[in-house]
Formats: sequence, C-alpha cells, structure tokens
Amino acid sequence: MAGLLTEAEIQERAILLSGWTVVNSQLQITRTFKNFIQAMEFVNKLVEPAESAAHHPDIEISYNKVKIKLTTHDAGGLTQKDFDLAGVIAQIS
Repeated sequence: MAGLLTEAEIQERAILLSGWTVVNSQLQITRTFKNFIQAMEFVNKLVEPAESAAHHPDIEISYNKVKIKLTTHDAGGLTQKDFDLAGVIAQIS
C-alpha cells in the first residue's frame, strides 16, 4: 500500500499541477468540453493510464463537463499514486 503524504508534501505537489485542487483529501479537476461527445472521448482516454497504474479515478460526467477525483482509498487519503496519475491525466487532451 502506498504511504499517505503529509499536508506539506501534498501542497508541494499540488502547486505543480495546473488546474487541480485539493478538496477533502482528494485531488480534483473539472474539464469542460465543447459537447457531450468530446467529454466522453476524453473519459475513454483515461482508461489505459488508469489501468496501467492500477489506480482508478472517480469520474462524474455532466453533459460537457468531466470532474475527476483522485484519492488512494485503501490508504485513506492522498499518496504519490494520486499525483502521478494526475500528472498523466493533465497531459491528455
């Protein structure tokens, strides 16, 4: 199991992720697209990196908006796994 990060470590890493925020021990971002089809195409692009990392985001879809939440459930908060996957997701358009 991945080790929980301290609050200082979380803040250090969060600064490096544009658009991501830390809310209730979760990394969160909302991406907005032109329409539902583009939003779903984006979500489909998340499958491979999430499977490769064996780390799966919580995803909420509302028409053209996709909200992604990352936390390491079995550790009870944020770990390096969350920041690593957030970095990969940040590169997906």
